[in-house]
Amino acid sequence: MKYFLIPILMLVSKIALSQIMLPAYQGVVAKIPAGAVKSCPGLATVTDVDNNSYNTVLIGTQCWMASNLRVTKYNNGTLIPLDNSGGSTGDGSTETWTARTSGALTVYAHSNGNLITYGYLYNWYAATDSREICPTGWHVPSDAEWTTLTTFLGGLTLAGGKMKSTGTTYWTSPNTGADNSSGFSALPGGIRFKGGNPPGAFAGIKNTARFGSTTTSSTAAYFYQLDFDDINVTQGTCGKSCGHSVRCLRD
Repeated sequence: MKYFLIPILMLVSKIALSQIMLPAYQGVVAKIPAGAVKSCPGLATVTDVDNNSYNTVLIGTQCWMASNLRVTKYNNGTLIPLDNSGGSTGDGSTETWTARTSGALTVYAHSNGNLITYGYLYNWYAATDSREICPTGWHVPSDAEWTTLTTFLGGLTLAGGKMKSTGTTYWTSPNTGADNSSGFSALPGGIRFKGGNPPGAFAGIKNTARFGSTTTSSTAAYFYQLDFDDINVTQGTCGKSCGHSVRCLRD
């Protein structure tokens, strides 16, 4: 199922959310096939400025984080603004997400449970801020670096199944073709839209894993998307204020 122009609203309980500080990530660890993947040589884990620890995975010659970013600060210690506007659907009358032209993060449906499982959603402005959201020595990947990954895994028509975490606990059934043979362990944290009708809406939790890049095309930024009902990876663009999951790549 693809999410581009028309968001599908998902109604969940509204939970008031302030800037959440997690001393260390204690959430979901996706099942990885034994012996099938390797952590990065000499670097089994990496820690962000909030002291969240992430497993690493070597895929081809690239060293990736094996879970979604959940940092709340830039590397200089400045808080990344949290947008908790718009109610649980994101598009309520208090919505301010779509007007942002600087770095921000949000949580799907403003739910702490979603944060623990799927991490934050970041806009392009946060992903490209010179203060940096990835740990020192790591960065948000470019479109070309995502292409390197998907090409190594067999191309856009095959790579999705190799990147998705297995089972249907965190993915909607049937989670087609998911074997996580790459160890990337993608989880479907959904999207927060920039525009559309209505603007600022959340969509795709459990259905879609969409990862941001730093590369732009006009007023939009490239993303790479995996879905519950196929094995493809979809490359597309979304406005710079769209909220996507982030995976960091080692320099």
